[in-house]
Amino acid sequence: MQAHELKPKTKLKAKKLVGRGGKRGKTSGRGTKGQKARAGHSIRPAMRDIIKKLPKRRGEGVSRNQFKTEATNEAVINIGVLSLVFASGDRVTPKVLLEKALIEKKGNRIPTVKILAKGELDKKLDIRGCAISETAKAAIEKLGGTVK
Repeated sequence: MQAHELKPKTKLKAKKLVGRGGKRGKTSGRGTKGQKARAGHSIRPAMRDIIKKLPKRRGEGVSRNQFKTEATNEAVINIGVLSLVFASGDRVTPKVLLEKALIEKKGNRIPTVKILAKGELDKKLDIRGCAISETAKAAIEKLGGTVK
């Protein structure tokens, strides 16, 4: 047996070629003229035309107040609420407020806490790590509490 006598086990099928003459003459099944009749034609999807007609929403996703820092990740608590929840002499920190469910985490962070002077305070409290209004600070220090 020689190399020219070898035959493959399976019969090879020839690929079907379109547009090469033969039984499908002239336009070779492509119709006549136009973009679809040309070689390398590609028509963009109709959905793209619909999308392109929609107006762009400018400014979406861009912060309009880029440099604003206040109230972005801030929880507000009044001294009246602190008076109801804490005993005299207790330390008030953002972590303690989170444990007592007075504030909620924003994403994965403990928010900055601001204490305001609404309500009445009748206990001495030790406040640390919180922003505080001037009137609330005065009310807490009046009762002998400390603010740091």
